[in-house]
Amino acid sequence: MDSFAYGRASGIEDALAEGSGPNTVFLAGGTELLNWLRLGIAKPERVIDLTQLTGLAEIARLPGGGLRIGALARLNDVALNDDVARGYPVLSQAILKSASAQLRNLATIGGNPFQKTRCGYFRAEEALPCNKRNPGSGCSALNGINDRHAIFGWNESCVATQPSDPATALVALDAIFVTVHREGERRIEATDFHILPGDTPHIENALRHGELIVGIELPAAAPHSAYLKLRERESYEYAVVSAAVALDLEGERISRARIALGSVALKPWRLTEAEHSLVGVSANDNAAIRKIIEGSFGEAKALTHSAYKITLAKNAAVRAVRLAARASP
Repeated sequence: MDSFAYGRASGIEDALAEGSGPNTVFLAGGTELLNWLRLGIAKPERVIDLTQLTGLAEIARLPGGGLRIGALARLNDVALNDDVARGYPVLSQAILKSASAQLRNLATIGGNPFQKTRCGYFRAEEALPCNKRNPGSGCSALNGINDRHAIFGWNESCVATQPSDPATALVALDAIFVTVHREGERRIEATDFHILPGDTPHIENALRHGELIVGIELPAAAPHSAYLKLRERESYEYAVVSAAVALDLEGERISRARIALGSVALKPWRLTEAEHSLVGVSANDNAAIRKIIEGSFGEAKALTHSAYKITLAKNAAVRAVRLAARASP
């Protein structure tokens, strides 16, 4: 770990001023940043601690419906909040499956979407070709060990996946990231927060340097929602594939569907084709649901060792739709 200067922000304006400096990063819970520092993935000159900022850990109902969750709200506080657990079970479930209770008591909802890929080549302690760590060096996973890697949105520059469970749920909920910057505020749709590799796989999200997430807004409640996480072991493991689903029902028929897959691309992946086709379908028509889900995988493309993930992702999406339909409002 390289040395760095440490500062503690006393307010939003102070954080924005300090964070605008070159090679400066923000610290919230620190559960990810400390790993990056240890592995040499991050080598900041300055680290600005946000933990003393006030008013950014609240969870409040919005006047027109929905919730606003402060970016510094701890994951456990979000998952166990009554309004979240009842109105947005997909988010509560995703958080509770995301990490151990100890980590959830420290990690924040605003920091969690910044998780970096679990690709072993990216996180290796020795120097290996990786365009995310060393742009232009190549992608070791492209023709290497890639059984846990992408099936959507990848190219030869990067085949990694984004591992955040809460981020996948937020995409399925059409959440909005509210940010502040010295040049003004922004509202970023969760579907646009993470970025596919393109020619710049080292650029992972849509934030500008020095931009700070201050809150996450959820639209109207989605009680018919569910999160399914498939992993090699049940205790503290990252997803091989996950599925987040939110449904609107009229009787037993689906009037609206939102489906996001996790750990299949460098961003949570919406199955928009399936979402449109599910409208009007009975939530009890398992055969029709499966046919629609399977027909929405035209863009899926396996790597040498990841073909099984396509089948796994299809099954996860079908199961998550069923779970969401059975969820009690």
